[in-house]
Amino acid sequence: DAMGYLYEPHLHTKQGSRCGHADARDYVPWYKAKGYDGIFVTDHFYLGNCAVDRALPWPEWVEGYTEGYRLAKEAGDRLGLKVFFGWETTYQGDDFLIYGPGPDYLLAHPEIITWDQKTQYEEIKKAGGLVVQAHPFRARFYQRSVNLHPFQADAWETANAGNDPYENTLARDYAAAHGLIETCGSDIHALEPGGGGLCAMETDAPLHSEADYVRLILSGGGWRLRVPESAYEKTPHELGMPIDLYDRANAVSKTWTSTASFLADQA
Repeated sequence: DAMGYLYEPHLHTKQGSRCGHADARDYVPWYKAKGYDGIFVTDHFYLGNCAVDRALPWPEWVEGYTEGYRLAKEAGDRLGLKVFFGWETTYQGDDFLIYGPGPDYLLAHPEIITWDQKTQYEEIKKAGGLVVQAHPFRARFYQRSVNLHPFQADAWETANAGNDPYENTLARDYAAAHGLIETCGSDIHALEPGGGGLCAMETDAPLHSEADYVRLILSGGGWRLRVPESAYEKTPHELGMPIDLYDRANAVSKTWTSTASFLADQA
């Protein structure tokens, strides 16, 4: 099938993310060689696994936080790979990818670190941005529950190369059943694909800005997920924690005590 334009929408650098192993600049030739048109640098934000000292005054913190993006962009401008800005926020295990607003927006909104999921969604929408719930069914030791936020996001990342494949399958099936927009991402932290390989967004037309990506995803068309078959797993198994569904008010409206009870309810 004819290839469109490939983009990596979920990427961590060692400059911005404490769990990042790759220098921001090194991603540029690596993705360019794989035929990509661009990447989004989405380092872990203030309340997440961030590499920048939170004791710094806010302007200096933002400067440090956006360094990975700036270095990648300089390298991209030289080598002909587009580099876009985004970030990944964290709420004790719920993660959201934010696209649209730039570093200047962060500088102007130090109160952003106090926003809950609902406020974040409302404010980012006001700013013309896009909110994607990252890996919604990911279950990790640091979580008490899997938290589903269909009303606090525009789209769900239903294929993530860092996920257990069954977590991707749960997200894909739920999104399909409930009419949620689906995106994907490699969630890459080093110069090697995760267990699920690389997960790219393929667009029919090239992107020239973060705003182009926001418009395209919200339009619901003109793009597709390029995801290896290995990213999905058919065999159901327990995630090992409850699943909480949040309503429009950002309150838990339903809890499934097990993955089995969740699946029985979806059937």
